[in-house]
Amino acid sequence: MSDRLRFRIFAQSWYSDWNHGNAHFLRGLARELVSLGHEVRCYEEEGGWSFSNLKQQENGLAHAAIERFQRAFPQLDVRFYKAGASFRTFAESELQGADIVIVHEWTAVDVANTILSLKKKLGFCSLFHDTHHRAYTNPAEILKIELPQFDAVLAFGQAIRRIYKEGFGVERVWTFHEAADTENFFPRHRHKNIDVIWVGNWGDDERTAELQEFLIHPAARLRGRTVVHGVRYPADALQKLNAAGVEFRGYLPNLMAPEAYADSCVTLHIPRRQYTNGLSGIPTIRVFEAMACGIPLLCSPWTDTEGLFRPQHDYLCLPDGPAMLAEIEHLLRDDVARSQLAQNGLETIRNRHTCAHRAAQLVDICQELGR
Repeated sequence: MSDRLRFRIFAQSWYSDWNHGNAHFLRGLARELVSLGHEVRCYEEEGGWSFSNLKQQENGLAHAAIERFQRAFPQLDVRFYKAGASFRTFAESELQGADIVIVHEWTAVDVANTILSLKKKLGFCSLFHDTHHRAYTNPAEILKIELPQFDAVLAFGQAIRRIYKEGFGVERVWTFHEAADTENFFPRHRHKNIDVIWVGNWGDDERTAELQEFLIHPAARLRGRTVVHGVRYPADALQKLNAAGVEFRGYLPNLMAPEAYADSCVTLHIPRRQYTNGLSGIPTIRVFEAMACGIPLLCSPWTDTEGLFRPQHDYLCLPDGPAMLAEIEHLLRDDVARSQLAQNGLETIRNRHTCAHRAAQLVDICQELGR
């Protein structure tokens, strides 16, 4: 077989990152595979929830987000499919000649299982890619997929890898962390008009208390400007932000985040509860992206059990709200400390955690699987 691999990647969405952080990494990974000389086709379901919600955004945001995506990723061949009875015919045609078929964890169960049913006939190698906490918090949903039919699993942290190996009995599982798309996420030099920025979704009460302690309470006491971007904020959350003097700006297309970070002095990482207990050590994609943009990162408590970064060097972890406020105030006063912290994080990203690093790792995994 030629060194050139033919990848087919199924994901919830490529065009939209509305409440869909997985798109951030997948886009960069696919582009880097193309840069290495491989053939990549990207698939998403027509009418998927992320793209549908994106198109409902007002003030031209939907158009701007789609246009940004198309301009930033001209290399990506994105194809839409319809789920249901017609999908098998579509998949059989599209997967002819494929070497590697990757199915992301948010792909519909019937779509994933239909793809697997074509493996023997078409002869491709299949990988399941998990970048979420459902294997830990709702394993029954994952087990609806015919996991034994996959040749291997890519798990975005060692804790998830252990669940697949020890809990689900999958033989071949690789730890495959997310990473920063440094083609689009890099430092911009702009005038700072925001003191603290947080980019993240409110979620399903998975970090409400943490947001109150590490974001809202410090913002209420800070003599400065705090800005929040995100979606799925209930009315009571918006009231709390407003009462604390926080400026809520709603949905931020991911490819516009580097400019927002460049406008800001400090950003925060407040992980969902799952990532501070059973899945400690797994950072969200925004940790990689913020560091790649050269902005100082302050975190509510979490433990880097997988040694991805240099704790208290690439980022600062604060134990409680008062400590968070004190460190924010310190960094806003100290330009040198702020610059050094940002540079440390940027260095680690560039050395270890880019989409190019992960693309090379994925090709190595495919070779080990005999492709």
